[in-house]
Amino acid sequence: MAALPGERPIVALNAQLLSLSPTYRSAGISSYMDNLLRHLPAADAGMDYEVFTHERAWPAPAGMRVRYTRWPTHHPLARIPWEQVVLPWWLYAGRHNLLHALAFVAPLAWRGPTVVTVFDLSFLLFPERFRVYNRLYLSMFTRLSARRADRVIVISESTKRDAVRLLGLDARRVAVVYCGVDETYRPLPAEVVEEYRRRRGLPERFVLFVGTLEPRKNIAGLIEAYRLLAAGWPRGAGEPPALVIAGAKGWYYQDVYQAVQRAELMERVVFTGYVPADELPFLYNAATLFVYPSFYEGFGLPPLEAMACGTAVVVSDRSSLPEVVGDAGVLVNPEEPAAIAQAMHELLRDEEARRVLADKGRRRAAAFSWQRAAQETTAIYRQVLGKERA
Repeated sequence: MAALPGERPIVALNAQLLSLSPTYRSAGISSYMDNLLRHLPAADAGMDYEVFTHERAWPAPAGMRVRYTRWPTHHPLARIPWEQVVLPWWLYAGRHNLLHALAFVAPLAWRGPTVVTVFDLSFLLFPERFRVYNRLYLSMFTRLSARRADRVIVISESTKRDAVRLLGLDARRVAVVYCGVDETYRPLPAEVVEEYRRRRGLPERFVLFVGTLEPRKNIAGLIEAYRLLAAGWPRGAGEPPALVIAGAKGWYYQDVYQAVQRAELMERVVFTGYVPADELPFLYNAATLFVYPSFYEGFGLPPLEAMACGTAVVVSDRSSLPEVVGDAGVLVNPEEPAAIAQAMHELLRDEEARRVLADKGRRRAAAFSWQRAAQETTAIYRQVLGKERA
């Protein structure tokens, strides 16, 4: 539905996956939604924004309206029919000019201008690591939504290549908009970090992983790498740094705990569970080294956040991670625990090497901002609406 000359276009934003719950639902996609939405009004004040969400505790920024859904859309069985039946009715009734489906799927009954964000295509590349109904739903509706959308936003060049190849999209309709890193992720004073470490009961030195406990993150491979690290730690060098795994339970999380038990590392591996976003900067600062050997990522926010905090990182050499980290981290083959262990060993034993990587990491992280992501996103809205500014 086109806006008349002089009218402010109304942009609808479907954010049903926005969550503030202390679970895996508040990570990843929800973090993207929260940060992007908070920066959109300032990026282009010439549009009206209306967010559809079930999360009543979310603090909407000035210049943005919120329409709360009464359905329990945090459950897929409610969210899917709401998105496909109720949402298009609201869009037509509200005379919205554009819909941004913020996570994979747009309502098939909506025929107006549409932008869809696709974060990754892990459900097509690694189907065995997903529950059957999740995989089937995402596979079918993401493909249909992306092909019908006017523009598809992806969060890395790696995901763009996957989208063109696996979804059959025209590369000219796919736009890369990188995620940002919030300004709260920065180096903190040593005394503040030490107070946090003591209050949390964390080891003095530790290797950190942050992410949802699920197979794609390759946490079992990290645990095996840590077992090799501990077994080969030089005598006389004291105890090896502990391994701290921070994140909420995702699907098939039991495999992670079983891997720790098999390796007999119960005394050396610390599970913190879910860590609130406002606590993460302290955790990254307290870590000696950050390791993220994921098999596949659409972007990979945790390594970027760790770099912004001045912590050296080791990441997988797969998918988008080399693109995000660049030369500011050590790249390893996620399928070779011995290689991960070697990289950890070298950095843990070389403080100067960690300092050099930390400096590079801070400089690289500074290039990623949510302000820029919002500006690039609103520019896409203008293009789709046929009002591209000079």
